Amino acid sequence: MHQGSVIANIVQPLERRIFLAEVRWERGIITAIAELGYEDPNKTYLLPGFIDAHVHIESSMLTPAEFARIACRHGTVATVSDPHEIANVLGLEGIRFMCDNAALTPLPILFGAPSCVPATPFETAGARLESEQLDYLFQNRLTGYLSEMMNYPAVLNNDPQIMAKLDLAKRYGCPIDGHAPGLKGDAMRRYAEAGISTDHECSTLDEARAKLATGMHILIREGSAARNFDALHTLISEYPERVMFCSDDKHPDDLVAGHINLLVARAVAYGHAVFDVLRCACLNPIKHYGLAVGQLRVGDRMDAVEVENISTFKPISTWIAGQKVAHQGTSLLTRIKPEPINRFNASPITDAHLDVEAKGRQIRVIKAADGDLFTQEMLHAPRIENNKIVPDPERDLLLLAVVNRYQDAQPALAFIEGFGLKQGALASSVAHDSHNIIAVGADAESVCRAINAVIAAQGGIAAADQDGVELLPLPIAGLMSHDDGDTVAARYAELNASAKKMGSPLRAPFMTLSFMALLVIPELKLSDQGLFDGRTFTFTSLTV
Repeated sequence: MHQGSVIANIVQPLERRIFLAEVRWERGIITAIAELGYEDPNKTYLLPGFIDAHVHIESSMLTPAEFARIACRHGTVATVSDPHEIANVLGLEGIRFMCDNAALTPLPILFGAPSCVPATPFETAGARLESEQLDYLFQNRLTGYLSEMMNYPAVLNNDPQIMAKLDLAKRYGCPIDGHAPGLKGDAMRRYAEAGISTDHECSTLDEARAKLATGMHILIREGSAARNFDALHTLISEYPERVMFCSDDKHPDDLVAGHINLLVARAVAYGHAVFDVLRCACLNPIKHYGLAVGQLRVGDRMDAVEVENISTFKPISTWIAGQKVAHQGTSLLTRIKPEPINRFNASPITDAHLDVEAKGRQIRVIKAADGDLFTQEMLHAPRIENNKIVPDPERDLLLLAVVNRYQDAQPALAFIEGFGLKQGALASSVAHDSHNIIAVGADAESVCRAINAVIAAQGGIAAADQDGVELLPLPIAGLMSHDDGDTVAARYAELNASAKKMGSPLRAPFMTLSFMALLVIPELKLSDQGLFDGRTFTFTSLTV
């Protein structure tokens, strides 16, 4: 039975009030808010809890229950979560795993029905979800919205299968999330008119304002790879009723460091009114997604975070449904270790699988940028040895490989710049969205060793150099660990440090690597089937 009371400065974003009060609750429901006077800066502050409006929990490399243990330390009381990472590997079985595991924690996690599994027909995934499977998810209330509709060309072309999924969500009265980077003009208008109500892919104010003009809500994203907060924070004051915060993909070391609370503190530091900021961080997701989360009112669930002040927003305690789930940076939730589930059928490769025949005068090179999911197409003269195109780390032209993890096949090969490795290689079975094995390296032998380490572990991230191979195993779908969050975060940080020791200047090299197979974001990406141009949605040649 969850009951209690707390005296603090109560912050009510919609009423734009701060006042000293005692909040009392019984059976997890707020029964009274007794005002005691004006705001007292010597007292702590009680706020509605923070909500991540779009996060792929799998990207934390933690299970939902373990994610909850870490997130609640930072005042998070709910998430809106798209399980399409595990869905691409295991289909309905994977989604049921996420729902069952999440049910073991008090943190409300609203899962979405993945709309694009596989994300495109140009890659090999481990499963396929059609309208019939999505109907099952909605009918059994496993999901409460249609997850990001990445296949915007199909929406614009009125593809029957895609339109059936949109119609299904509408029939169940569920919101539809968008994903339309760079889409504008009439195409953007038609995309929104299909019933798609959010977008988290904006990277410029002009793009965000144009989407807002169509009636969409904008989720300002700040994750481990894509970071758009600085570019978009102006919207908080311009459209406080139609903006939310999200992390999208947050790796374990970043999650341990902080969550939505960090964005709230930054927004207030940038000069935005605390009431507008908290509306975006705490209340707008409740209204848009119909979350069963309290808003710090009498009759609501006691979902709240107590913070030291309203500048740093350092959490002291977090309550969910009246249960104190975190205090002074320590989670009070019990750790749960699940049985792994997986789909992994790849055999080890050899150096010969990574040979690239020398032809053409130039090669198309993927140019990656730190903190950006977009890439650029570059043309460079190749380095040739023994009639083969080989990596050239002196020019930062590294070998990129994608290996089908679901069945044995010839690896797809390309070249990439921006990773900066002077030696060694990185490999990962986290490779959006189909989660084949992706690797980058300064020489084929290192790439081969890193890939084979991931294959031997049936999933994980690896760093190979002249001293050997370091590995973080990910036995759950090749995406998640069954260890505790702090252990996973520390091991992940060690691998990141190894990548930087090899020469990478990227803030999050493994996170950036994981998006180099994400075909739905231009310009050039690499799937297990070949080099792909996201502008034309067609394959293209490596050599020119």
